[in-house]
Order: sequence, then structure tokens, then C-alpha cells
Amino acid sequence: MKTAPVTFAHLAASVIAVPPLAQTAEFGLAREQNIALIDHLQAAGVRSLMYGGNANFYNIPVSTYADTLEFLAENTAPDCWVIPAVGPDFGRIVDQAPVVRDLNFPMAMALPAAKGSYTDAGMATALRHLSDKLAAPVLMYAKHDGCVDPKLAGQLVEDGVVAYVKYAVVRADAKADDFLRALMDVMDKRRIISGIGERPVIDHFTTFGLTSFTSGSIAVAPRLSMAILHALQAGDLKRAAELRETFIPLEDCRDTFGPARTIHDAVTLAGVADMGPVAPLQSNLVGEQRHRTAAAAAELYALERAA
Repeated sequence: MKTAPVTFAHLAASVIAVPPLAQTAEFGLAREQNIALIDHLQAAGVRSLMYGGNANFYNIPVSTYADTLEFLAENTAPDCWVIPAVGPDFGRIVDQAPVVRDLNFPMAMALPAAKGSYTDAGMATALRHLSDKLAAPVLMYAKHDGCVDPKLAGQLVEDGVVAYVKYAVVRADAKADDFLRALMDVMDKRRIISGIGERPVIDHFTTFGLTSFTSGSIAVAPRLSMAILHALQAGDLKRAAELRETFIPLEDCRDTFGPARTIHDAVTLAGVADMGPVAPLQSNLVGEQRHRTAAAAAELYALERAA
């Protein structure tokens, strides 16, 4: 695992994979299957891994958090950046921050709290506490429109509390986004990561000038997702759009059935690795959900292998 501070250049060099976490039937850590998925990603050149919502870190027991992070640190390449999630509640942040620090992770991402469960001032206090305990800046997750006052976000960046923002506000038209523009007004746009996968990434790069993006479906097709990044960096928008279309059937399933549980099962159904059960409070796909996802995952994985 790479432990040096994350630079703009490093962030833009790889799609930031947001993979699921394989579990045993007893909801323990399925080590061999997680290694298989990590190897699948790294073989395609992926050098940034983020373990958060898709890995169901909302529900990972605090009692197993250290063991899970130690496993991830030991089973990723020396040049691979790994960012674990903490929170979303303050109690979990308090318990998890020392683990992140002691295992030398360069950064942590604060999971987004539910609407109505926080105030801007309270969230800022939590992020300052987290940054202080890590002795490093943190990654803030902007999931809902107006989830933070842009001026406050800019102040947290200026104060060295926040290094990056994962921007994951879903829009019917990704090109029309006043909240994203407001965040860009108060910080370097390179600090804002397009955080909703392949669907909006072309608009985020071309309309707003963002330079990095996250992907969950990359867990099935890492070469194709990396190829989108390279096409965008080369200014080949036609190629980027063609590649993006290969992801849309699986992304449609994720939007319909739930992004985390769908990518968890898609990795299994594609044959990449057996991810096992989804930890409560979520559950595995069933019936038509599973059938549609299996077809989309198989099609995408076939294109990946042919790439």
C-alpha cells in the first residue's frame, strides 16, 4: 500500500475503484476472494482503491475494522493508494480514526451522514476531529444537493482539514449543477472527484474540468473503465462515449436495485470473484433483480476480457 500523501497527479493517474468487500457465510472477511478482486483491479493498472459504501463500511463492525484495514494494507501493491471510510456517525469516527492512523493509511473518507442528522457546524467539527487524529487531511463526501455550505467546505480546505471532495450528487442533467459550480468557486477543481461512476464522467470532465473519477462497476471491467479515463485525458470524447455505453446496462441495474448490493452481486455473477452474502442491513439480489444483473454483468465482463 502506498502511504505517501496523495497528489493531484496520482489521483488523476488511475480511476479510483470503489469495490465491494467479499464476505464469508458468517459475515467474516473472505480473504482469498478479496485478494482475487484486488488482483483483478491491479492487473488492469488500477492504483487507487476506496473502501466505502460499495464495501458496506456503514455496517462493518468496529470490532473487525482493524483486521479488515490491516488485510487491505498488506494485500495491495506498494504503489497502490487505499482509502478506507470512517463514520458516518461521530462515535464510529472516534473509534476508527486511530486504526487508520496506526496502520499508516494516507487519508480516510468520512461517509456521508443522513439528511437531517447533522448540522454544517457539527459536521465541520467531526471532520476537524478526524483530521487532527489522523494528522492528515481527509476526504469529504458530498452526496446530496446542498449537503454542505460551499463557503464552509472552502474554509475546511484552506485550513488543511479537507484535501478532496467526492462529489456524488445525482442530476438528471450532469451539465447543469449549480452546487458543483459553487464548490469549484471555493477550491481547486482538482480537489473535486467525480464520484458517481461512468454515467456522468464525460460531462464532469468536459463541462466542469474535473480530472478524476470513482467507479464501482470497474470491479467487473477495470480495463474498460481505465480506457475511459485515458480517452478523456487524450481528448477523444467519441471513444470515451463508446466505452461508457458498455457500462450503462449494469449502471441501470445499480440505479434500479441499489448501487452497493448490485455491484456486490455483479462481481460474483460475472465470475470475477465470489463476494458471498451482503451484510445486513442490505441483502443480496433475488429473482428478476438477479437475472437482469447477471445478464448485464456477463456482457460487460465479456467485453472486458476481449479488450
